[in-house]
Amino acid sequence: MKVYGDSISGNCLKVKWTAELLGRPFEWIETDITKGESRTSAFLAINPAGQVPTVVFDDGRTLAQSNAIMLHLAEGSALIPADAYDRARMLEWMFWEQYSHEPYVAVARFKVVYEGLPVADLEPRLIERSHAAFVRLETGLADRPYLVGDHLSLADVALVAYTRVAHEAGFDLAQYPRVKTWVTRVEEALGL
Repeated sequence: MKVYGDSISGNCLKVKWTAELLGRPFEWIETDITKGESRTSAFLAINPAGQVPTVVFDDGRTLAQSNAIMLHLAEGSALIPADAYDRARMLEWMFWEQYSHEPYVAVARFKVVYEGLPVADLEPRLIERSHAAFVRLETGLADRPYLVGDHLSLADVALVAYTRVAHEAGFDLAQYPRVKTWVTRVEEALGL
């Protein structure tokens, strides 16, 4: 399979990490979003939405959206809880990640690291919502080592992607000790 992704994107990296963790062979095709490489006619023929990550399977079928790709790759593995309720909780975290975490933490990081915006000039709502996301993670980790029970799941892979680099946008995870410990634990599990 071919994975079109940009190495600066946590959404792309979480697909890469999932494939690596599962031992799924793939070819990584670096697709620089800052240079518009996901907007070329050749790329749009693969994914009309013009977004990375995008996977092209050996049979020619394509799949986009990081969490959908992760779910497909991990089908039948220990990264997806066998218990229906725990699986739903994993999905709850993954949906929350795309709606209430990534749009704030990742955007703040992109503005600082790739657009050169000083941290002091970040929009207050980005800072406020990012901290709210870290508080939610801190609370979610109050009585467990991973987001869903005692084992690494796709929820952890999805949420560690941008949390682990939040400091690049000026966020100090020392304020969130359970999150900081969890990041280290997940990074170790992923071999990062």
